[in-house]
Amino acid sequence: MERIALFIDGANVYAAAKRLGWNFDHRKILEHFASFGRLYNAFYYTAVPYPMDDKQKRFIDALTYMGYTVRTKPLRELTDDAGETHRRANLDIELVTDLLSTVDLYDSAVLLTGDGDFERSVEVLRSKGKRVIVASIPEMTSYELRNVADEYVDLKDIRASVERPGYRLPSEMRGAEARPFYLSVPLGEESDEERTER
Repeated sequence: MERIALFIDGANVYAAAKRLGWNFDHRKILEHFASFGRLYNAFYYTAVPYPMDDKQKRFIDALTYMGYTVRTKPLRELTDDAGETHRRANLDIELVTDLLSTVDLYDSAVLLTGDGDFERSVEVLRSKGKRVIVASIPEMTSYELRNVADEYVDLKDIRASVERPGYRLPSEMRGAEARPFYLSVPLGEESDEERTER
């Protein structure tokens, strides 16, 4: 049976959900992609505020309980040349490290991200005989990443299998009609820009 490893870029998936206007059920994501074979492991990468608040801790605990290996990195405050402060954290290195250090433990890697920074890592995996599936939405997926993957899954096409029913995020398309940001967003899924706006 094919061994599957799942790698989820939390910020990228949240940004996709916000653009779509509906949220993902992380348990269903796990079940959907595990059905492709036998799940070796599922990794989830997310930035966390420091100190971590109760809401964030509950989110991380829930993911861990579902079976995810959660990798976190604290948000850092950076001030740009204009004097504006931004909160950022980049977990690309952590994702690539797990992707390559566990390569002998899976046959197929499923990457939930559209970030073109992973193009070279995907090429390395494929050179080692691994199958790579990229899942995201087309408008947020780099051409290079989509081109280098063995298979591309548009998250809109699997909505029925991975949506969290009754839980909506403010869609960029609905603008002012959307629910206020602070009522809709699981804290662990905010993008860096959205954390700055709060």
